[in-house]
Amino acid sequence: MAATFHKAQPKNDSLVRLLGVTKMYKQPDNYDIRVLDDINLDIQPGEFIALLGPSGSGKSTLLRIITGLSDPSYGTVLYRGRPIEGPNPHAAMVFQSFALYPWLTVQQNVELGLVAKGVSPDVRRGRAIELIDLIGLNGYEDAFPKELSGGMRQRVGFARALAVDPELLCMDEPFSALDFLTAENLRSELLDLWLESRIPTRAVLMVTHGIEEAVYMADRIIVLSKNPARVVADLPNLLPYPRNRKAPEFVQMVDQVYKIVTGWDDDEEDEAAPEAELAVPSASLANQSPDEERPRLKPIPYGHISMLSGLLELVQDRGGHDDLYRLGAELFLEVDDLLPVTETAELFHLAEVSEGDLFITELGRTFVEGDINDRKAIIRDQLQDVPIFRLIQRVLHTKANHSMVKEFFTDILEEHFSVAEADRQLTTAINWGRYADLFHYDTDTEQLYLDEDQTE
Repeated sequence: MAATFHKAQPKNDSLVRLLGVTKMYKQPDNYDIRVLDDINLDIQPGEFIALLGPSGSGKSTLLRIITGLSDPSYGTVLYRGRPIEGPNPHAAMVFQSFALYPWLTVQQNVELGLVAKGVSPDVRRGRAIELIDLIGLNGYEDAFPKELSGGMRQRVGFARALAVDPELLCMDEPFSALDFLTAENLRSELLDLWLESRIPTRAVLMVTHGIEEAVYMADRIIVLSKNPARVVADLPNLLPYPRNRKAPEFVQMVDQVYKIVTGWDDDEEDEAAPEAELAVPSASLANQSPDEERPRLKPIPYGHISMLSGLLELVQDRGGHDDLYRLGAELFLEVDDLLPVTETAELFHLAEVSEGDLFITELGRTFVEGDINDRKAIIRDQLQDVPIFRLIQRVLHTKANHSMVKEFFTDILEEHFSVAEADRQLTTAINWGRYADLFHYDTDTEQLYLDEDQTE
């Protein structure tokens, strides 16, 4: 019978302490987009923490701030009671994309951090060989990254991070670029190294979008909201190691986290003020004081209509409601893939999410039972209440030729979002608008326009 591990939880002072950490990015119009908002967090020695949150919630940004690779706009980051200034020498990072130097061998890549620390060649060579053996790459010391599989390259990434004996090991979705079996093996092996104290690391902080991965590996789970990111849940995971994914307690824990991740914004929306109308920039807006609060646009989710339709049909066939965790597992979708679809369903009033379950509404049933024209009409009606579509409609109906270049709308959205986010928002809006026959889009000229039927 396999041994049951309980990683010790020393009651020492915090390894890392975040006090009111806020991160803002300045936009061209001098408006700051807030990515992280008043994050307070303690990381104790002996903890394996998973950081969960929707895509774009600032998880990686927070990780970079903790490791000293980025500075907060406001707030303080303390490491063992002292403010972090520049890269934290006691922390190491494992990246999602391996981040190996292709012109260096496995051993040379592992030695990089030790070279930066000025460690003598003999010492760093011995340390690198020891770690290469520990992670299961013995015999590949002189291989180049291009000769290795994805799993082997990520093992090198782990070895390079561990070579500097970090007290804090930070990992940014380290298994997401790997195939299922390779990722599963690496998770188990890393967990064994941690539980058996075969690595010097005192604490682990892992960014992940996989709820099941978080429950499988971590003994504490932090859930972030987005726009901006705030800590909405801090859950201890007391399940004993090794963890059985099929055990009722494991499934219950995953379901609990699913309910939090999919339902964190319910209370926030209830407390929020009614969403302000997004208007076309005007002279009065241009002359507005920089300190004066301006209406902000709430982002739309990135749900694809085809996936939305298929999901609703599937749930309708099951009696009109289903458990999101079970749905995600059956469809091989992580929460980051499933959330945009369920958020879109809620935006269109086709479904509601409650306690981790998806319920089809009466309008949703009508949508599922209708033909393509019925479905387009329903989406078209629902889009009338979304500010970005009111903006597009107003501009296109006002213009004499009922046409406007895409860049015009991009410029407006960049006053509310980052450049990349503005592009994603408008791309989604164009896809929805074209599906609903609200307007057309010419990919060659990048023009949004109305035809004669749409101008009536």
